[in-house]
Amino acid sequence: MELTRIKGISEKREEDFKKMGITDTEQLIKHYPKRYLDLRNTSSVQNAYHNDFVLTVATVISLPPTYAVHSRTKFVKALCVEGGNTFTAIWFNQPYVLAKLKVGEEYLFYGRVQNKYGGINLVNASFEPIDKNYKLKGIVPQYSLKGKLTQKVVRDSVSIAMRLEKPESIIPYELIKKYNLSSLSSAYQSVHNPVSFEVKDNASDRIAVEEYFALLSAFKLIKGSREQVRTKKYTATAKELLEFISRFPFSFTDGQKKAVNEIYADLKGETVMNRLVQGDVGSGKTAVSLSAIFMAVKSGYQAVMLAPTEVLAKQNFSVIKRYFPEYNVQSLTGSDTAKEKREKKKALLSGEIDILVGTHAILEKDVEFKSLALCVCDEQHRFGVSQRSALSDKGEFADVLVMSATPIPRTLSLIFYGDLDISTITDKPKDRQPVSTGIVPSYKYLDMLGYIKEEAQKGNQTYFVCPKIEEDEEGTVMSVTELYEELKEKLPTVKMGLLHGKMKEKEKTEIMTAFKNKELDAIVSTTVIEVGVDVPDATVMVIYNAERFGLSQLHQLRGRVGRSDKKSYCFLLQGNNSEKATERLTVMKDNTDGFKIAEFDFKMRGSGDFMGVRQSGKFMDDLGGLNYSTSAIFLAKKIVDEAFERGIDLDKIKEVALKKYEKLKDVTLN
Repeated sequence: MELTRIKGISEKREEDFKKMGITDTEQLIKHYPKRYLDLRNTSSVQNAYHNDFVLTVATVISLPPTYAVHSRTKFVKALCVEGGNTFTAIWFNQPYVLAKLKVGEEYLFYGRVQNKYGGINLVNASFEPIDKNYKLKGIVPQYSLKGKLTQKVVRDSVSIAMRLEKPESIIPYELIKKYNLSSLSSAYQSVHNPVSFEVKDNASDRIAVEEYFALLSAFKLIKGSREQVRTKKYTATAKELLEFISRFPFSFTDGQKKAVNEIYADLKGETVMNRLVQGDVGSGKTAVSLSAIFMAVKSGYQAVMLAPTEVLAKQNFSVIKRYFPEYNVQSLTGSDTAKEKREKKKALLSGEIDILVGTHAILEKDVEFKSLALCVCDEQHRFGVSQRSALSDKGEFADVLVMSATPIPRTLSLIFYGDLDISTITDKPKDRQPVSTGIVPSYKYLDMLGYIKEEAQKGNQTYFVCPKIEEDEEGTVMSVTELYEELKEKLPTVKMGLLHGKMKEKEKTEIMTAFKNKELDAIVSTTVIEVGVDVPDATVMVIYNAERFGLSQLHQLRGRVGRSDKKSYCFLLQGNNSEKATERLTVMKDNTDGFKIAEFDFKMRGSGDFMGVRQSGKFMDDLGGLNYSTSAIFLAKKIVDEAFERGIDLDKIKEVALKKYEKLKDVTLN
């Protein structure tokens, strides 16, 4: 239903909703709150530490006549009072807030406290006028906003949309009854207007069960029997493989040996290999993949390795050249000149190139192989299933080996990687010290920066990571550009570089290369460094707003340091001091085993952290931002299996599930 059917949504306002990807009422009710403000638990700006978040009720007592400008940055300052104490609220690059605030009015503020602008400040806080009804509601949803939309407009619009939209369940009625599932309409009501957090959590799970039922049904319908009879015979012998492995300057761990044996059996078998090798950071997955590549090229075929970034592709290229001196190894990336690309593509098609390493440039249609037998995807969760399919289709029934350094609990991996054989490397590298992890309270922030300054003087390097690129309107997250400017001011002797996903590939490569070559002491970055180059002298990882990351992702970030025999540290800065956030970060502090951490995240945080590491992640837009438990996934799987076993409503399921996930039809889930 069109948004303009909702009272209060004009054509102008409709455009603001479109900026958020919301074009109809169905999408509107799936625009879930990004957080909930519990008005029973407000706090004081005066009692907060630097970078703490507070929810407070305050009155505006003075406003400037116009916004001010400093170094091309527009800002608005408002003097506010809470409980007799004054503080300054400041908004950067948001001059329009001036028109939204009134002197003498009481507002609900939520934002980050900082003390770097002289006195106590609440920076880029979200705010809204106090409504008498708020105190009766207790829990208030807050939504992501764009344009001139306000929280009140979105709340009111969602409420009306829920009256207009009556979502129907795809799950057969008798199974809804059997598993005591609530109606979808009541679940949406409880997510947007919860009477308690428990009710909200149960409703979130109900919506998740619905979405996963559709997704897993589509998987079941599409996968079928994917076994393909092998057309290429691998002639490399076990003796030759062992001789190749002896080239490495270390002995393979038991986990590596087991993975290589499983790959060897696959490649000597009658059906095409589809295998996932997952292992913790530094567990030796690359050496395992090189063993597979050796079997392909020794048997007279070509092999390809796909990496998600140019930096990682170049690193892999360097490693492969070292271990395959007798073969023609080439790289293909977006930074190659047109002439270089033409020459490499020609050599690839003629069979002159034995091993190709590269980025998405490899996936272009005119990149053709003469005899491609093996495809290796490094950091597989960075690629969609269609991209991996496009790669394997460049060879006739090519074998596929995908690698992941993001450990996934086996129970969950069996659901999403059901058509893959899984090798798990759990051994720890013997020559590396574990990274010491600490949760840094606000009052120790400056002490931490002092330690980093000393590390830089010793020649050691630091990563600073935060989750956003630019400051958002509501100031709930430290932006990477804001952090970069702050750190340059606080650590003037430390040479810093800025790195984020909006930069061109060439710029990112230059920054990472400069860091690797020790031309920089520190990098201020978003999570683009989660998969990056090996920098042995990087000994400190600082993560801002650490509670906003999944534990598995935090573990990945921590894995960027401690890559030598030097003692390394990971500092977690907590923006949200809730009991749940502290509990999760404590798990991170007390554990270094990625698989244990994944299991904890699996139980504590739910499925959210796995959205980025599953094959289906790109297709699950309807659950974006919804926080649900992994038990919802297992319940959906159980209901799917029962529906298919008993043949209940399969025609309806097939029609709805395949239509909803039609993008899955044309890809191979490997």
